[in-house]
Amino acid sequence: MELRVRLLNDAGVSRHGRYVLYWCRWNRRVEANHALAYAAGIANRMNLPLVVYQRLTAYYPTACDRFHTFELEGVSGFAAAVRALGAGFVFQLPDSGRAGGEDRREVFAGAAVVVTDDCLRGTPRLDTQLIAVDASCIVPAGAIGQRCYAAYSIRPRIHKVLERYLRPVPRVELRRECRESFAGLHTEVAPGDIPALIGGCGVDRSVPPSTTFRGGRAEAERHLARFLDERLHRYARDKNEPSAHATSDLSPYLHYGYISALEVALAVSERARERKLMAGEFLEELIVRRELAWNFARYAPRLDSLEVLPEWARKTIHDHRRDRREYVYTREQFDAAATHDDLWNATQKELRLRGKIHGYYRMYWGKKILEWSAGATEAHATMLGLHDRYALDGDDPNTYTNILWCFGLHDRPWPERPVFGTIRSMVRSGMERKTDTKAYIREIDFLDRMGKEPAG
Repeated sequence: MELRVRLLNDAGVSRHGRYVLYWCRWNRRVEANHALAYAAGIANRMNLPLVVYQRLTAYYPTACDRFHTFELEGVSGFAAAVRALGAGFVFQLPDSGRAGGEDRREVFAGAAVVVTDDCLRGTPRLDTQLIAVDASCIVPAGAIGQRCYAAYSIRPRIHKVLERYLRPVPRVELRRECRESFAGLHTEVAPGDIPALIGGCGVDRSVPPSTTFRGGRAEAERHLARFLDERLHRYARDKNEPSAHATSDLSPYLHYGYISALEVALAVSERARERKLMAGEFLEELIVRRELAWNFARYAPRLDSLEVLPEWARKTIHDHRRDRREYVYTREQFDAAATHDDLWNATQKELRLRGKIHGYYRMYWGKKILEWSAGATEAHATMLGLHDRYALDGDDPNTYTNILWCFGLHDRPWPERPVFGTIRSMVRSGMERKTDTKAYIREIDFLDRMGKEPAG
């Protein structure tokens, strides 16, 4: 466990604390949550109750109806699971008229120790000991110990220790039941109240909830069960074909912490053993590729800059910065899916409607933004802006890494061509040769017209 743990400040344990606080900022679940388990262990050793604290603010640039809805849809289930353990639960939803700092400080004031998720979020200063626990990666980032620059460099490090970490997290058991009252500090969330609660938050209402995905632990489990029963056996064959619907669709649930990569890996491995399936390609994506992204997020000086690209990529971008572009679109045109390419337009519509683009087509989405922008810097800003505005799996190590992959991160030089230089390109003819582009366009057009998924 200790390789998962980082001390974030030099404050001591509060002698006046009445409980141990788990500040849930990423992993919104009871199951397979190393951070929650670590907080519970401290609470048991100190003979104190445990309190779980979750907060959803409107004070970030892309706060909108979609993201608020997806998180609020999981609150009641998470609260019930936490309370079933005997822990306390506090959820806060500051409205548009106040930042709500006082009510947060009141919750933290009662904590002897604060444990939180080791994640991308900036961490405020606390007068109480603050401990971060990596509950997002199967192999904790601390076990890798250094930045890896490609899958081939992190893969042997992961596989060397994977068996040690690929095992269930023991169920949380608490010695003390929480009897704290947080009257006036907690917002109860019932599913039917979500639209009204969002209405009082002052968030952007122009990005509606996803047409396809609903938030919460139960939805995450449903998607996993469907993948195991209907898709795993054909994943390797059909994963790059959007119309085949062979992927797990779990990225929004992994991002919001409704389910853990560990749970998914264990379930997939077990089903593969039972049915004698080959699950290696899926596990490579889930473990090696995903944890390469978390490794990048931990060690790179910045996540949102082209300056972190390898030297060869930065050089080729510079060398081709004045190349003539056949098409040049603004961010507003990209946002509106108003390009000459109906396939690219369909990928942008999928992002706007579902809040997620099929992984293989997201590569095409990004490569064409690079090709059709005035320059690489503009292209990068457009990709980040659109993804942060619409994607349920945005603002995530995978997001930053996958977008920068379009510019050469974690890749190698390819034969030189205009605009791209030696950065890998993707072309429409290749997509048509490898996938059923017409079926994909028809499906997204139906979703756009009807506002719901096609039957079957």
